[in-house]
Amino acid sequence: MLHEPTIAASASEQRVAQERTFRTHDGTEIFYRYWPAVGRPAKGAVLLFHRGHEHGGRMAHLVDELDMPDHAFYAWDARGNGRSAGERGYAPSFAALVRDIDCFVREIGRDGFGQRDIALIAQSFGAVLAAAWVHDYAPQIRAVVLASPAFSVKLYVPFAKQGIALWQKIKGRFFVNSYVKAKFLTHDPKRIVSFEADPLITRPIASNILVELYDHAARIVADARAITVPTQLLISGSDWVVRHGPQHEFFVNLASPAKERHVLPGFFHDTLGERERRKALDLIKPFLERQFATPEKPVDLTAADRAGFTRDEADRLASPLALLSPRGLYWAMSRASIRMGAWLSSGMKTGIATGFDSGSTLDYVYENEARGHGPLGRMIDRTFLDAIGWRGIRQRKLHLEELIGSATRTLKAGRPVHIVDIAAGHGRYVLDAVAKCTEPPASVRLQDFSDLNVSLGRKLIAERHLPTSVSFHQADAFDAQMLAGLDPAPDLAIVSGLYELFADNAMIARSLGGLAKAMQPGSLLLYTNQPWHPQLEMIARSLTSHRGGQAWVMRRRTQGEMDQLAAAAGFEKLDQRIDQWGIFTVSIARRV
Repeated sequence: MLHEPTIAASASEQRVAQERTFRTHDGTEIFYRYWPAVGRPAKGAVLLFHRGHEHGGRMAHLVDELDMPDHAFYAWDARGNGRSAGERGYAPSFAALVRDIDCFVREIGRDGFGQRDIALIAQSFGAVLAAAWVHDYAPQIRAVVLASPAFSVKLYVPFAKQGIALWQKIKGRFFVNSYVKAKFLTHDPKRIVSFEADPLITRPIASNILVELYDHAARIVADARAITVPTQLLISGSDWVVRHGPQHEFFVNLASPAKERHVLPGFFHDTLGERERRKALDLIKPFLERQFATPEKPVDLTAADRAGFTRDEADRLASPLALLSPRGLYWAMSRASIRMGAWLSSGMKTGIATGFDSGSTLDYVYENEARGHGPLGRMIDRTFLDAIGWRGIRQRKLHLEELIGSATRTLKAGRPVHIVDIAAGHGRYVLDAVAKCTEPPASVRLQDFSDLNVSLGRKLIAERHLPTSVSFHQADAFDAQMLAGLDPAPDLAIVSGLYELFADNAMIARSLGGLAKAMQPGSLLLYTNQPWHPQLEMIARSLTSHRGGQAWVMRRRTQGEMDQLAAAAGFEKLDQRIDQWGIFTVSIARRV
């Protein structure tokens, strides 16, 4: 596609794309274009992510215009767009699209490109997806360029967002058509004509994606301190489609040691397809070449428990409020309502008695069966069980079961599988996962510090009539010497829901170090993390922990911080899952 004579390469210089497909995490076939590097070997790979409604073909002009022949280029058609499969304009969730990016990066890994060989260029909706992937999965990529990220779309009808969300609750999923005319996207007459004539443009977008876009964009903007990847932000000065405010807020919040912000006066929303896009490309090319040639040293996050924004956040939550202040009164009423609810709700009663972060409470949440005194008690209990945090916990259980199953299948090819969970609670999620394995592991050793959890876990094993190879032991998950001496040595070690409860990284390093000493190279580690939570203040001000009834104040770990702690102990991250709200992650890593 040629646009500006001053920009386009001559016919002899144009690179030819190969057309490929791959199947993403749920089997959907994704179409993408691949331009091999002209030189050998390639100096790196640049991935292009198109804006909403469009497809990778409309980013193809950048391959020649950026004039980086020593780099391979890739451009996908997002699911439901262009030549990729899927219902037009639809995805199961925003998180599914983000995970598609993770699968795409794994796909190009087959061409020999690791994460440190990759940079992203993304525009509009694609830029929000890219920012979410960088935030949630903490990839070790070289750089990301975000052009006019759609953190806040201008819906010119008053209360349109709220109306879409309400109508979706009433009627279910529906589609919203984009009526934005091409003349409001770019000043380039050829881009305008090609947009209006392009049969692969997808005008509708599913309501669930539009609603979730706002939610996830707000989360990413507010929590951009978690992003340390070198980032260049391009803002179109005369954008009719998205608001500038969140873009600037995102930039201010970024923790990237190398970050740039450029406002391009007069540019419409299609920043990389504008008539004067040479101005943008002349910013992008040197930024990327600099990061490929002399990449920034990764930010060390292992001391974030002592100095960092999540430490500051936890300190604020641990600071008491004046009782007679408006907020103090509000949270006092919240605590009182929970104590009253515990008279009727079995779940709340368990939380009050054992701590809302205890193994007993989590086991109750896993069972997900509303219980209480009478219909009112069961109704209160159902509201308790449907809290977003508990929904995330149950999704975490599903991800754990999935990855435990895949890990055991991988390991069985090489040796008998011995499993250990160093803080299993009642052990329900491990036993459920093992029950689904086609071949039982050689042994399953469950451990917990709580005598109550050990007793109830042993009862659960007895109720299921499991063999003696499945056992439960009382042990301290932070006892490095005990972990290092595990016999048999674990082939699969599981740490779920534990590290999130303790702010001190030295404790986590001690625990991971003990496991690493026990595990042979090639053994696998499953670990969970909580990089974000929408109810941190409610939890800190209203709920109690298992530690003597203290307030349940959590210090979040960014995914990058948790991954660095695992890497420092000798584990290489292989894969990750995250729930649709961005709260809980489950990662799998190999002992190296």
